[in-house]
Amino acid sequence: MPVCVIPINIKVMSPSPTPPKIFQVDALSVRLYNQQAEMVRDVARLAQNYLLHKISQQGTAAVILATGNSQIQFLEALIALGSVDWSKITLFHLDEYLGIDANHPASFRRYMRERVEKRVQPKQFQYIAGDAMQPLAECARYAKLLQAQPIDLCCLGIGDNGHLAFNEPSVADFKDPHSVKLVKLDKATRQQQVNQGHFPTIDAVPQYAFTLTIPMICAAKKILCLAPEKRKASVVKEVLQGAISTSYPASILRTQAQAMLFLDTDSASLLAIPHPSKLKND
Repeated sequence: MPVCVIPINIKVMSPSPTPPKIFQVDALSVRLYNQQAEMVRDVARLAQNYLLHKISQQGTAAVILATGNSQIQFLEALIALGSVDWSKITLFHLDEYLGIDANHPASFRRYMRERVEKRVQPKQFQYIAGDAMQPLAECARYAKLLQAQPIDLCCLGIGDNGHLAFNEPSVADFKDPHSVKLVKLDKATRQQQVNQGHFPTIDAVPQYAFTLTIPMICAAKKILCLAPEKRKASVVKEVLQGAISTSYPASILRTQAQAMLFLDTDSASLLAIPHPSKLKND
């Protein structure tokens, strides 16, 4: 007799992301993920929820964004989530090279204009004019804009030498009296820009740049710092397990209770991770 075959629809569920390992280093909350993709999704979700809360609470928000390879996926994920009313958000950026115009391929203004401003149309995007004819006056102008309102959120990464923005070990000042300043870039930072494909040779990388200072960054009500990838493993170890010092400027985050550091297993590979009994729940 004929066999009746009843089709069965089997829905294959994608595995749930593994919850992050959460632990504390001094005042800093650290979140460790198995994969960078999981980290990016979670940071984007946290940023989205925070911005929605701030806008509902106060009607507007002010946000500082960073450039660099660690930020690309995060910005893509945050924009893709939707729901955020960017027309109520004023944006700033952390740094810019001295002497290059806004259309230079390596300009941070161009990075932000193409990756963020054109796509979300914020209330305003306040840019540092890297090619300003009076650089010190530009520092003062941008500082005044930053100080005109509290900064709700700062998103950034950690440089290969431990810098935040362009606060290099040689120029970082945890008690800097300025909000924005001009600095000479370390050779390691200039080489990092070449390694990441932003410039063809180290000689093509500007020697000076504008940067928001450490106190300006730490004044943000919330700080989300992303530091994925194997090349960050040694600096992450120094930042979290060495002294809090300008030798590794990002170590200042350990004094900031409003800050969160996001790692993947590659960047955390040299860390001594706390015993599971000391890990926190989300």
